[in-house]
Amino acid sequence: MSPRHRRRAAPLPFDASLGYQVRELNRAIQRNLQARIQPHGATLGAWYFLRVLWEEDGLTQRELASRTGMQEPTAVIALRGMEQAGWIRREPSADDRRKVAIRLTQSGRALRETLLPEAHAVLDAAMRDMTAEERAMLLALLHRARANLDAV
Repeated sequence: MSPRHRRRAAPLPFDASLGYQVRELNRAIQRNLQARIQPHGATLGAWYFLRVLWEEDGLTQRELASRTGMQEPTAVIALRGMEQAGWIRREPSADDRRKVAIRLTQSGRALRETLLPEAHAVLDAAMRDMTAEERAMLLALLHRARANLDAV
């Protein structure tokens, strides 16, 4: 088919684009979350690592970067700030001297009780006029869309 007779791609208005809407929602959530955690001295980079470490303490820097989807150079900066804040400590592995576990300090663990309510407040604000069923449906649909793409 000649370029002249090729079908034009259907328009994809922003208000009908799942990718655009999800990206804008994510940006709004991050902006609001940053505004709420910043007074506690936390950055978004630290937030992502804290979330993982609260569930699975003692991971390596590489494992943390992988679980959060961050590049390792970005992880280095965030972890350095967290260490300076006294929220984590680095602990050499007894089995492999090349590996260093990132462990939460008592103050890093205590941040959970301060920061998680802030995150819940942001999500509650995002879904404030939705019923419990609508909230569950939104999450289920997002999980399904992600699973569909993971299967491609």
